Amino acid sequence: MMHRLLKITLLLGMLLPGWLYADSLDEILALKEAPTGVVIEIVKSGAADLEELLPKIQNATRQLRKRFPDLPVAVVSHGQEQFALTSNNIKNYNKLETGVKNLVSDDVDVHVCATHASWYDITPEDYPDYIDVSPTGPAQINDYVNLGYIMLDL
Repeated sequence: MMHRLLKITLLLGMLLPGWLYADSLDEILALKEAPTGVVIEIVKSGAADLEELLPKIQNATRQLRKRFPDLPVAVVSHGQEQFALTSNNIKNYNKLETGVKNLVSDDVDVHVCATHASWYDITPEDYPDYIDVSPTGPAQINDYVNLGYIMLDL
């Protein structure tokens, strides 16, 4: 059984070169050298989830940058929570607007998924200009991973 699992792991490693995933923030902080960057994936079921996650995102970014100064960090939101970031909704979440603007001013790229938004008749223009609307969230994450970023799911 273990031999078969090892073969599967090696095969996936060959099929997905560069696919880097961390099980925890501590795993990244324990690295001896800075990674190329970190992309934080967010896929939650509701808009309020993003407001609850914001302190974790901010804390993770602070810890990563303390350990690895100037580390590129990106956030990709592609679940229902991304709708809290529309211009009409973000003002309903007191700390979210300020928190996301602070992330962006701290050189954290914040992306949402245009494809998912389009299923709900939300256009890229419905988001504030400091939010990047990517064609698809998964493709945006894949682009970062292909650059050598480690993916982190909070």
